[in-house]
Amino acid sequence: MKKILLRYFPFLYRLRVQQLILKRHITNLNPSINYASEISNEKLSFICMKHKSVLRRVLGHSDPSLQENKINNLRIALQRVDGIMIKPGETFSYWRLVGKTTKKKGYIEGLMLSNGEVRTGIGGGLCQMANMLFWLALHTPLKIKERHHHSFDIFPDDRRIIPFGTGTSVFYNYVDLQFYNPTNYTFQFHLFLSDEYLEGRISSNKKLDYNYKVNERNHKFYQNENKTYRENEIWRLEISKLDNQLVHEELIIKNNAEVKYMKSNN
Repeated sequence: MKKILLRYFPFLYRLRVQQLILKRHITNLNPSINYASEISNEKLSFICMKHKSVLRRVLGHSDPSLQENKINNLRIALQRVDGIMIKPGETFSYWRLVGKTTKKKGYIEGLMLSNGEVRTGIGGGLCQMANMLFWLALHTPLKIKERHHHSFDIFPDDRRIIPFGTGTSVFYNYVDLQFYNPTNYTFQFHLFLSDEYLEGRISSNKKLDYNYKVNERNHKFYQNENKTYRENEIWRLEISKLDNQLVHEELIIKNNAEVKYMKSNN
């Protein structure tokens, strides 16, 4: 019913989006939340995690030129995040840093996912940077304050090297990605583009007492009413650096998504 209403009355969707954007702007005025805002060119010394993700992937039957557009958009957006410091008691907010993606800022058409469908839009492709930030943060004691996931598995695992379901969905500005720093450490993201990859790392100002690892459990595909679904669990493990023993484990995400592509039996 919701999709039918939006199809015939698209202005209702636009109205709802503006309402949600305004609501988030009001929430952001909360004086009790200290948002991370300081960017430093000086890199913190202790690297917690490094990662890189392929820039050009095979995404169904999408136009390859949109991959190049995505790279343009990433290049602009990462300048607003690279070097950001997340001090004790501060909250990292993706959209407070990146801001609205507009043509005036240089953003162009890129791939976006909406309601389980692939479409294009100005600033499309920035989910890849959000995915990077989320994966890096999982390898620290940062608390995941807000994270949204795609309810559909749209594309096959082309060169995937991290578990399914560790991505995140972002949409200006009410579908945000936020981390809270409950520790006495300061953390810093560093992001850059190489020829083939979006590369990133998260560092701290002091050496951590623990290593943080991400573990996938109970992954499976299953059928329900002639549809294919995929599910798994994502756990964060806290491991002592002294004796390599597990100190704590936490269920971060429980994924369940409808598969939108033809799954191979191989």
